Amino acid sequence: MIARLSGIVLDLRTDRLVLDVGGVGYDLAIPLGTFSALPPAGEKATVYVHTHVREDALQLFGFSTPQEKYVFERLISVSGIGPKVALTVLSGLPLPELIGAIVTQNARVLATIPGVGKKLAERLGLELKEKLSGFGTGAGAANAPGKTSAVEDAVGALENLGYKLAQAEHAVEKAVRDVGTEDLNKILQAALKSLAR
Repeated sequence: MIARLSGIVLDLRTDRLVLDVGGVGYDLAIPLGTFSALPPAGEKATVYVHTHVREDALQLFGFSTPQEKYVFERLISVSGIGPKVALTVLSGLPLPELIGAIVTQNARVLATIPGVGKKLAERLGLELKEKLSGFGTGAGAANAPGKTSAVEDAVGALENLGYKLAQAEHAVEKAVRDVGTEDLNKILQAALKSLAR
């Protein structure tokens, strides 16, 4: 799996990025927030990558921050939301506003995003409120990068070991509560212990 790419921007559009990494051009779908954060063609850039594998396709999705990638991966865990809809949702509101609307279950604000109806807006709040509650504004946002990075790395490591995403997330969330630390090794050890039971 590709988790991160650094290279030269070859082509940049509002929804796509072609990144030259060692002579190979990677085509990534991106949200609007990432488009705004990336430098123009010809300059060096780093993106965090979600690799989406289907029977008929292998797609790469690029994000300017680990937080954006984390939220994208939580969005596609919601039933009825595929990668394209998740990108639309991410592009519909600035990230702090989107997270705030999900955590407060503000379906009215979420329904202003093109392609998001009332039912989907309610489902987003119901299914993601807990998973994104530490992500809000103020102090939470300041603490989010470290937390997200350790949690995301732990989930990714468990997925690489063959655990399903939902299993991995549940084990990591429990581990973070139990060990109360942002130390990746301790989180992983606690998560693996709980999965072994």
